[in-house]
Amino acid sequence: MVTKKFAVDQEFSAKLDSELRLEQETRDSENLPSTLQDFLDNSPYQLEDHPGQEEVTLTRKFGEESIRINFSIADLTNMDQDEVDRYGEDPALSDEEAAEAEATNVQSGGANTKGSINQGKTKGGNFAVAPEDSIAASDRAAGSYEDPSSGEGEQEPSFPVRLNVLVEKPGKGTLQLEVVAQDGETVIENVYYFQKPELADAKTAELDWSRRNLYTGPPFGNLDVDLQVLLERYLNERGIDTALALWVPEYIDWKEQREYLTWLSNVKNFVDA
Repeated sequence: MVTKKFAVDQEFSAKLDSELRLEQETRDSENLPSTLQDFLDNSPYQLEDHPGQEEVTLTRKFGEESIRINFSIADLTNMDQDEVDRYGEDPALSDEEAAEAEATNVQSGGANTKGSINQGKTKGGNFAVAPEDSIAASDRAAGSYEDPSSGEGEQEPSFPVRLNVLVEKPGKGTLQLEVVAQDGETVIENVYYFQKPELADAKTAELDWSRRNLYTGPPFGNLDVDLQVLLERYLNERGIDTALALWVPEYIDWKEQREYLTWLSNVKNFVDA
């Protein structure tokens, strides 16, 4: 049976093919860029990334602890327009704009593509205390904070990425930390403790319901400053530091482009079928 080709289908397919070609031309390689691979080669963390899925996981052992860090490309694809304007290029470029962007070495055409996202720098240390506070707790305690605007060579900011950090000890439960990584900084937002590890990363409605009525700890900002500093050092010692905070946004950008190409190809194959 021959499927009838409609006029809009043909135009749609041609546009998808044009977008695919453009994206393939602007990509350097199918392989992981050396800057991203170098981090993995020199890091204790193992990467778990399944094509077609948004979530990415890093795992490692630290003594008897099992550490898992989850993050998602949704932090890039779900950015609203104000955030796109602040952190990168508008992905809805016309063909003429795309050609101009390519000529000036600006990445374009993807779903919320960012041009250069590993361009941040630390501001007074690896960690800050709260999202609205740019001064790390350790800097406040030591009185050593320096105004970042006084530095030279300011770079474009990267976009914020949420990290779900799970530290589990056999038979002792799990410590869960909600962290935001951006511009080489990791900002602790919340810290929870669960006696049952499965509650820390609830995968079912039943588990999610079970954890709702638990007291899991106070807001991070309400903790004594010394405790905040020690939690920052606790993460740093486990490799959740500046290098990781710079790597994650760059990896998300690379993965999102790869997934976008696959999506374009799948939609074109569907339209052409």
